[in-house]
Amino acid sequence: MKKKFWARIFIGLLIILFIINFAIGFYLYDLAIERNVKDFLVGNEDLEVSAEAMEVFTAGGWRDWVRDQDFEEWEMESFDHLTLQGYFLEAKEPTNKTVVFTHGYLGRASDMGLFGQYYYENLGYNMFTADMRGHGNSEGDYIGFGWHDRLDLVDWVNRIVDELGEDTEIVLHGVSMGAATVLMASGEDLPDNVKAIVADSPYSNVYDLFAYQLERMFNLPEVPILPTTGLVTSIKAGYNFKESSALNQVRKAEVPILYIHGGRDSFVPTVMTEELLANTNSEAELLIVDGAGHGESIVLDKETYLKKLTGFLNTYVD
Repeated sequence: MKKKFWARIFIGLLIILFIINFAIGFYLYDLAIERNVKDFLVGNEDLEVSAEAMEVFTAGGWRDWVRDQDFEEWEMESFDHLTLQGYFLEAKEPTNKTVVFTHGYLGRASDMGLFGQYYYENLGYNMFTADMRGHGNSEGDYIGFGWHDRLDLVDWVNRIVDELGEDTEIVLHGVSMGAATVLMASGEDLPDNVKAIVADSPYSNVYDLFAYQLERMFNLPEVPILPTTGLVTSIKAGYNFKESSALNQVRKAEVPILYIHGGRDSFVPTVMTEELLANTNSEAELLIVDGAGHGESIVLDKETYLKKLTGFLNTYVD
């Protein structure tokens, strides 16, 4: 009798823990992946930026520049029947060069004007930027963290080639989640028109990023919480954390890649970019900006950033 009693207690505890684990999984899915307001990031010390960077991000002249441009609005249906919104800006002088931007987590297409102004005004590129699925004016009830977005990006690239012609030369430039997206796309069957990729502050893969953030933000263990959250994500959003790997994709990359990361980035640790670089199949270069936090490099050392970017583009884009 006593053995049966303790067996029932043990089974009961296992059931309770199972329920709690799945409850946490659904909670974390809602917190980080479902499309909604993300208040949990407010006050996150890892996302604190310098006063200089904050001023540029929130009130920089690039925002007025974006508002003053006459972007052509494009729509595209994704592979899973979402309507995605893109924005194309033709260069002032005829050119065959186009930069395609991918923004970060909770961002929108217009955010990339911070970088686009330089490509447009100084380098003479056409500019294309899109609201990624689950962001801005694009449809989608979840955030893809780059995995499904990589296929959207390939479709946008093919659309650009169709619109602008076979001699079009394309640069992919992404920041944070957008950087992971361009790297995930690097392992796909990209057209030869894609000449270079710029990845600013990328993560190596979604699983490792979430494991890092789970411990850092919530002091929670990776197992069993993250596998359960991944299962919930697989069921509700159609992708899992393990497969969503920029690291695996760059091992197949054929397009040259410029990696940029802040040396003081504690939101997406700099070591992730170093690991990506070490595993990249194609030609690759690295710029670490000392003292810069997440996504701050373009502001805190703009001269070095743009010099490295321009040199890289001049090497690989005709």
